[in-house]
Amino acid sequence: MRNGKPARGKRSRQGWFPFVLVGLPLAAFCAVLTIPLEDSIATEILVPASLSPGIDAQFARCSGRVRYTCVVDGDTLWVEGTKIRLADINTPEISKPGCAFESELGERATARLVTLLNSGPFVLERDGPDEDRYGRKLRIAVRNGKSLGDTLVAEGLAEEWTGRRRNWCA
Repeated sequence: MRNGKPARGKRSRQGWFPFVLVGLPLAAFCAVLTIPLEDSIATEILVPASLSPGIDAQFARCSGRVRYTCVVDGDTLWVEGTKIRLADINTPEISKPGCAFESELGERATARLVTLLNSGPFVLERDGPDEDRYGRKLRIAVRNGKSLGDTLVAEGLAEEWTGRRRNWCA
């Protein structure tokens, strides 16, 4: 300090210190906010299911090798490239049915799931493990607070999932 005034250069360094102390962390925080997240991950992490607008897509039966948004069978679907297993129900198999009854009931369950999914927006809620042993995401499809799987069970097209598959031919 000379003549009651700070030495040259000292004032400028002190003037920058608050900017560096506050500005750099703020800039880093803003940069993190601009990193794009995968839509489904962002929705699961940042938006509670009760506030999410839901999935409002047109579903059809899956066909061919490319599967993006479609229904495989009565309890398995693809949503935007992610394979989902409805965690609360089990439906008859259609790929390798044990008998004609299982095949017919499985086809009906699949067609009904397509109809239910196309009847308006729904959300996929996690309730338990994230994935099954086949890598499918385990979710419950919910519309207006009610599981779509419960509808299939009530209509006799599915059973509640108990941890093991039922013999539909017995």
